[in-house]
Amino acid sequence: MESFRKVIKGWLGKVLLILFLTPLALVGIEGYFSGGKSEDSAKVVNGQDISNKELEALTKTFKEQYLSYANGDETLLNQSFIQNKALDTLVARTLLLQQAEELGISLSDTQIEQMVAQQPNFQENGKFSETLYANYLRSVGMTNDALIVNLRQDHALKMLTSTFTDYTLVSKPDIQQIANLQTEQRTLHLASIKLDEYKKNIKVTPQEVEAYYNKHKAAFKQVASVDVDYVVITPTNIAPANVQVTDTELQQAYATFVDAQKKNIKPLVKHILITADSRSDAEAKKLADEAAAKIKAGMTFAQAAAQYSDDTESKAKGGVIEAYEKGVFGDAFDQAVASLKSTQVSAPVKTQYGYHLIETEVASVKIPSFEAEKPRLLAELQKNKSANAFSDTVNNLNEMVVGSDAIDVVAQEVKGVTVQSVKGMTLSTQHPVLSDSNVKVKLFNDDVKNGDRNASSSIQLSNGDTVWIKVRDYHAAGVQNLTEATPRVTLQLIEQKASDAAKAKIQSTLNSFKSQPAAAVLAQSKMAFESAGVFTRSQGLKREIERVAFSLAAPKAGMWSVSTASLPNELVVVAVSNVNKTTSNALNEQQLSELSKLYQQLRGQQELDDYTEYLKSHAKIK
Repeated sequence: MESFRKVIKGWLGKVLLILFLTPLALVGIEGYFSGGKSEDSAKVVNGQDISNKELEALTKTFKEQYLSYANGDETLLNQSFIQNKALDTLVARTLLLQQAEELGISLSDTQIEQMVAQQPNFQENGKFSETLYANYLRSVGMTNDALIVNLRQDHALKMLTSTFTDYTLVSKPDIQQIANLQTEQRTLHLASIKLDEYKKNIKVTPQEVEAYYNKHKAAFKQVASVDVDYVVITPTNIAPANVQVTDTELQQAYATFVDAQKKNIKPLVKHILITADSRSDAEAKKLADEAAAKIKAGMTFAQAAAQYSDDTESKAKGGVIEAYEKGVFGDAFDQAVASLKSTQVSAPVKTQYGYHLIETEVASVKIPSFEAEKPRLLAELQKNKSANAFSDTVNNLNEMVVGSDAIDVVAQEVKGVTVQSVKGMTLSTQHPVLSDSNVKVKLFNDDVKNGDRNASSSIQLSNGDTVWIKVRDYHAAGVQNLTEATPRVTLQLIEQKASDAAKAKIQSTLNSFKSQPAAAVLAQSKMAFESAGVFTRSQGLKREIERVAFSLAAPKAGMWSVSTASLPNELVVVAVSNVNKTTSNALNEQQLSELSKLYQQLRGQQELDDYTEYLKSHAKIK
């Protein structure tokens, strides 16, 4: 069981990440499609339009998903990548729908009607309810025809894609091989050789630097960065302002509070709905008039709702519409609600759903007394006065900064404040001030890229502090030139030469491990090995060490398989004394079945992606 947990935490965990974070969500995005031809197409796929509206909707969804991974920092998002990913998804979905139609994968109207009728949410007393179905359509803002189109498309996509994702063939030898690889245990021994002594006499020539740079240019790519000066002030840097609050100000604040409380009171809205679904419009109007007459004659609104209303959700509650919001029933309904006095019943109001009789009640609310609210209002007014004083100071300083194009004037005017500098600030650099998204927008905007080096106006940070910035230099994304890369190349060459020298010194010992028992080699060698323990793949070893450890051949009894791994300022000798390949046998049938399912899903997704690419290669996309 422990072996299986290690598999889950290691390789299977990565598989799960691939499977569940794959943005190509082809099924279940029908809400992004309008179903008609758009005048402003983002793409045309075999003559079928993908509108900009569809693209914007899916791009927004993907953006929200990626924002959750970036902790809400929009500056870290690659907007063009997200939009391209959304467009690729829409193109793939369109191609698969076209292919499904060509293959005749579709539900008939009768089948769709049966599917809808069998949904529990649309049933009342075991039978399909037209009213519940109509309420659902109204709640999602769809017509019956649009829902049928979406159900047909969704089913076709699921049928087509499931042929790949659910029925991909995987063999038992494949699964067993994966299980063997991921559960295999290796006993490791490590020896460390520090490179400080080897580096002392190493020289690197300009010719070597240039040769290395020309051979490894791709390794010297850099993201955009800035060298920037900044100065921050906080409310604590500003001398305390006069925050004395008068009685008049308190009374005014209380009056404002009372007005707000009254405005926030929402009326209780009730209605009696008489639809024309199973009757003519004239018959529905006649019933509405009849119900209105009975209410006028003394019948309560609740009694009339129970007798006449076709709204099954509200009729049992006296006609009360839970959580009424404007726009649900249309303008005519909302206008009637706004015009009614408390407990007044409207004349029949016609909407797209039928005829409504409407009654409103003003909800009672207990407003706290002045004395009860006084402490809170006093603290709030004092806080506002302090904030206003800070804001006034910021405005005055801002005029000075903008007027002089210098941020050091802030340090001259405010005690305890200094100008600070940062070199090589990137979008992903973690910095207590400059990582604020409002600041990064200013550091990496087009003006800065085009040469603007003026001091910024004040920028409010998310914690309430204020910062001014002045970019001194902007380093564009791309490949560093030779001059920029020389210091890094020099360090790498020194590291490489020192590692080679250390390896050359111990080469005879490494060769001995190939022909002699490990105990004999260790007795003759000065290398000090430490037992590192027993490891499986993805169990926390440094990548360089793991790569070497699991690439070595299994040793014979009494022998060690040995090689080296280069780390910063260190050469590590990696030795494998034992390889246990039988741990996969500890996986029971259920665990192997789960592994098989995950592998099948991964293979299925890969095959679906390949099929989609094939369709793209044969499609007319413009």
